[in-house]
Amino acid sequence: MATVTRRRLPRPVVVLGIVSLLNDASSEMIYPLMPFFLREHLKASVAFVGLVEGIAETTASLLKLFSGWLSDRLGRHKTLTFIGYALASVTRPLMVVVTAAWQVLALRFVDRIGKGIRTAPRDALLGERLR
Repeated sequence: MATVTRRRLPRPVVVLGIVSLLNDASSEMIYPLMPFFLREHLKASVAFVGLVEGIAETTASLLKLFSGWLSDRLGRHKTLTFIGYALASVTRPLMVVVTAAWQVLALRFVDRIGKGIRTAPRDALLGERLR
C-alpha cells in the first residue's frame, strides 16, 4: 500500500488567502449597492455612477502594471501588498460618512489605488511561496 504524503501550505499563503477572502467579502458587500446609494440617496446622475466605476477600474488596471514592475525592481513585495490592503481597509469604512457623490468617487478611487498596488506584488509573493 502506498503512503500518501500531504504538503502543508506555507503560512504566508494561508495568511494572504484569508486576508484576500475577507477583503473581497467586504468589497462585495459594499460595491454592488453603490449605484443605488449614489442615485437614490446622493441624487447623482447615471453618468456620474458610470464615471465613478470607470475611474475606479481604470485606476486599478493601470496601477497593476506599475506596481508589478515597481515591486520587482525594489524587491518589496510584502510592503506594497500591505500598503494596498491598508488603503482598502481605511477607505471602505469611510463610505458610511459620505454626504456627497464626489466623496464616493474619491474613496472609490483610493480603494482602487490600493487594489492596483497590492495585486501584482501579492501574486509574486504567492508564486515565491508555492515553488
